[in-house]
Amino acid sequence: MATGPAAGLDAQTRLELEAAAFRGLVKHLQDRKDVQNIDLMNLAGFCRNCLAKWYLAAARERDVAMDYDGAREVVYGMTYDNWKDNHQAPASAEQKQKYQDTAHLHAQIPGAK
Repeated sequence: MATGPAAGLDAQTRLELEAAAFRGLVKHLQDRKDVQNIDLMNLAGFCRNCLAKWYLAAARERDVAMDYDGAREVVYGMTYDNWKDNHQAPASAEQKQKYQDTAHLHAQIPGAK
């Protein structure tokens, strides 16, 4: 149950605000191609792929036909292969180690592979 300023919002307004915030996050991540997924995982415990998995899970809950590649395209603004080829840098040994060290803090995504 919402508390504070969100407590007085009707369901539709809350839904619209949440959707707008999601669109803002996705646009920001699309604009910040310099930010690597491994850095997002290491700092925040989630990345673009996690966001795509949450999007896919929401689609499946609503019986919307979608696959993981389609969900990633929504988040990345392009195919994942195109993003990897043009924007993904190799992870350093230090980044990989931090990823392993913080794995217990990473987002848990129901039904994700």
